[in-house]
Amino acid sequence: MSESGSKRRDRAAAAREAAQSEERRRERLVRIIGAVVVVVVVVGIIAVAVVARGNSSSVPTAEVDPGAALPAGVLAADSPQAFGVPYGTASETAPVLEIWEDFQCPACGSVEQANGAGIAALAEEGEVRLIWRPATFLDRVNEGRDAAVRDSSSRATAAWGCAIDAGKTREFHDALYANQPAGEGDGWTDEQFTAVAEQAGIAGADLEAFQACVADGTYRGWANNSGVTFSSSGADGTPYALLDGVPVPTPTLADDALLREFIASGGAAEGAAPQETP
Repeated sequence: MSESGSKRRDRAAAAREAAQSEERRRERLVRIIGAVVVVVVVVGIIAVAVVARGNSSSVPTAEVDPGAALPAGVLAADSPQAFGVPYGTASETAPVLEIWEDFQCPACGSVEQANGAGIAALAEEGEVRLIWRPATFLDRVNEGRDAAVRDSSSRATAAWGCAIDAGKTREFHDALYANQPAGEGDGWTDEQFTAVAEQAGIAGADLEAFQACVADGTYRGWANNSGVTFSSSGADGTPYALLDGVPVPTPTLADDALLREFIASGGAAEGAAPQETP
């Protein structure tokens, strides 16, 4: 019996040793896998940074053209919101809500879908002085594409200027987002701009004037000026909103109740900090 007990103890000790050995092997494997994951993540970050730098270098660095034509009511170069598009009925004492956006930007389209009507209502109610500020940096997505859709951010902004002259500022703005291409960079043709204009309520002689304005590129200079201003604004992407200089978190911008609370608090909600001077 004593021999049998000894064998049992030996087998138990061997089993413990095997289990401990397996645990050490598993821990080594976990450490190796963890190290590999870290390396992959770091490489991914580096790759993204390289791509971002490459994209940034493709953004035009042209200077503002002071002689470029402006659509009716658009703010001049000497305004704090230079080349922006005011909208609404607010007085000069109302807080200023300025929103940088690119018509090709999917995130901008999502915000518009979620709360575009609420943002416009705030302006129409006089709660804020809404100023839309067009960016055109996503034109680089169109590089190498057919000329019919190339530079679509600039062309869309310029077409918007033609619609502003026709008295359809919000209507064309909203209709363009409603017809945003599914693929970022797919852009719009001039014929599609005409269809958007018709959807926005531009007709007859106004539509003919709109088409001529688009074809002539009347407001391409304004679009470029606003794009150049965006590139030096300190904005880190689109949409990028400021309430009297205080950055508005994008989730807040996309939610009517949160945005109204943010405005009522003077930008103190969400723990936001004033925008740093670029």
